[in-house]
Amino acid sequence: MRALVVSEPGSYSVQQVDDPKPGPGHVVVAPAAVGICGTDLHIIDGEFAPTPYPIVPGHEFAGTVVAVGSEVTDVAVDDRVAVDPSLFCGECAKCLVGRGNLCARWNAVGVTRPGASAEFVSVPAASCYRIPDAMPFEHAALIEPLSCAVHGFDLLPGRVGEHYLVYGAGTMGLLMAQLAASAGAASVSVVDPNTDRLAVAASLAADAVAVGADALDRSGWEVVIDCTGVVPAIEDGLTRVARGGTFQVFGVAPAEATATFSPFRIYNDEITVVGSMAVLHSYGRAVDIMAKGVVDAETMVTDSFGLDDYGLAVEAFRAGRGRKLQVNPQL
Repeated sequence: MRALVVSEPGSYSVQQVDDPKPGPGHVVVAPAAVGICGTDLHIIDGEFAPTPYPIVPGHEFAGTVVAVGSEVTDVAVDDRVAVDPSLFCGECAKCLVGRGNLCARWNAVGVTRPGASAEFVSVPAASCYRIPDAMPFEHAALIEPLSCAVHGFDLLPGRVGEHYLVYGAGTMGLLMAQLAASAGAASVSVVDPNTDRLAVAASLAADAVAVGADALDRSGWEVVIDCTGVVPAIEDGLTRVARGGTFQVFGVAPAEATATFSPFRIYNDEITVVGSMAVLHSYGRAVDIMAKGVVDAETMVTDSFGLDDYGLAVEAFRAGRGRKLQVNPQL
């Protein structure tokens, strides 16, 4: 089969590799839509420590089951599925208390195991979720980032009628804003230096948008979520949290990055700071949320590329062109 292979950091190409065969509890999926996200760029650039090389990337995907293993009973050939890429060991201390996203032996399809930027990919049958016949694969490939956003909301206070401020109007910021609006937020504000992205945020869910929080007509928000991973945005966001509020570090900052904040204010204003990492017991709920139409996937997905144009997709992502960019390995 044809697959996009990252041979080593900074080097990738379409290559012929062996077709995957399903193990007893696995299935083979033919991906029809594969999202590109920041993790993929970190993998390409050699900035994601768990990744071994060579690797086939692609962890946000949906497609059709084309083969099943000998012990698979709940998934069948021709099923249309979205796939949770997370692979937990089920035996370490974190897994045993239900926190598999912090698994000591964490793995993921497309991150540490061969992924979906290929004509076929082998995945555990238990990771497959059937999608409605009416749901386009392009929309279904958004379920993985949506499931990360759902987990993020699991870690927030969950009170209705509060005011939200979201930093970043990329894929994750737009998903977070839409979830906040649907979950009963009194208002949702979004800041981003890219005015084109702000226009999209305003059309989807934001009550107010600006290139910086100083331009917004509020002095504090009960919930502030950083979806950028950019240190200046994190530092600014921490100053915008209302007393008794919550700040969520959702965006992925470089491992060596540091931020400056006031410990006294965290203490004196009883501010909660919480991280959110990947997916945890949230994928199935994200399937249902997508099926209900809470997220405007049609607006979110803007471009689809073939495997041979993967480099163009990466270039567009780095330049901030479009919104969610996807690859269709079947083209």
